[in-house]
Amino acid sequence: MTKINLDCLNLIINELRTDKNSLYSCLLVNKEWCNLVVLILWKNHSFRIKDMAEREKKLYTTILSCLPSSSKNLLSNNNIKLPSTILLKSPLFNYISVCEFPKAEIIGKIVEILFEEELGNYERNILEQEIYKLFVSQCKGIKELCWDTSQPLPLFPGALTCFSQLHSLHIDVNIVSSNDLNEMARICKSLNKLAISNFSQDLPGLISLIDAQSNLESVSLYPDIKGTCEELSKALARKGTTINDLHLGPIGAIPPSFLTSLIKLKNITIYDSDNIRDEIKDFQHHLAISEFPDLQTITIVGLSCFKELAILIEKTNGNISYISIYTYNRSAENTGMLIKAIANKCPKIKCLPIYLVSNDFIHIKSLLLNCRNLEDIKFYGLDFVNDDDNIGDELLDILTKFSPNSLTKILISGGWKYSIDAFERFFESCRERTL
Repeated sequence: MTKINLDCLNLIINELRTDKNSLYSCLLVNKEWCNLVVLILWKNHSFRIKDMAEREKKLYTTILSCLPSSSKNLLSNNNIKLPSTILLKSPLFNYISVCEFPKAEIIGKIVEILFEEELGNYERNILEQEIYKLFVSQCKGIKELCWDTSQPLPLFPGALTCFSQLHSLHIDVNIVSSNDLNEMARICKSLNKLAISNFSQDLPGLISLIDAQSNLESVSLYPDIKGTCEELSKALARKGTTINDLHLGPIGAIPPSFLTSLIKLKNITIYDSDNIRDEIKDFQHHLAISEFPDLQTITIVGLSCFKELAILIEKTNGNISYISIYTYNRSAENTGMLIKAIANKCPKIKCLPIYLVSNDFIHIKSLLLNCRNLEDIKFYGLDFVNDDDNIGDELLDILTKFSPNSLTKILISGGWKYSIDAFERFFESCRERTL
């Protein structure tokens, strides 16, 4: 029987990487197949065991069995007794080298599930340290990291080869120290995505990490609502020619002056509670004076800034295809101004929620005529309703006469009244479309 070339076999088996049952069958063919399949299983399924306590225990036992003898001796010298199920010799395969880098949650579960007696803080810290050292030394060129531990990861042996190719990094700065961030800045210089959470003040190490990046494209910022991060704002401004994706919320800790520097921005997402405060007004001002000509998507949750968004959209190049807005403010103003801006500058828009009052119905005609790619539109009424007037007929008639054929999802939420005749005209116009 002719043997399959190992490279070809690897490609074939990789096609089964999501099919665990088939991979288990392949394990039993011969040693060569087993060598390939084991690593694929560990790479794609190692930490994806749910509601299987016994399997989890076996998995974590195998991980601890991979600890080098120096780590096992250190644990023993500190009265940390490894479970009796831990293998005395190293496993046949270098499982750790193909695992994804574990989150702190996984490390915590290893400790909790395998150690029946509760460890003191000192002993637990040493155990977690040795587990992290194991992964840092064996995992080469990882692409994603969720850094949510106080362990000094960039100081462990092998950190350079482990973290130098990071593309995506999420940091909980409430846990990670500024000094460790500074060390990571020496190693990691190729981030495309950076997420930062739980911060309220400037950290020199974080600023160094941002400045070290050559092509930072996506930034997600989740600060505390109170604080002052002026240096962080300046650092983000210095990356204004590369950042094209921004997530921010809540507003407050970071001065919004950096917004005007993000000239390449394509996607913006803002979350806030919409409480009236000085920070909100300052953010609205900088949003209005910013220019994002290449903007493609806008998501605003909780913040009333219809006027500022209208001004911003008028300065774009017509590439916006998605807008999502949700506000808690039932007295929001300038809704018509925003609808006109979308009609003028967003011919590619496909999905659109609109807040409006009945006086804004007049702008819906131009919106439907100019935005012929619309597939999904939602109307949220802000009016105080007059029960004696079928004021909603005007909106239904505009939809009847001017809706593009692509528009198949329509939601109208408001207290407007409608006549039966208006509904009949509207549904008759929909015969050619599947709503």
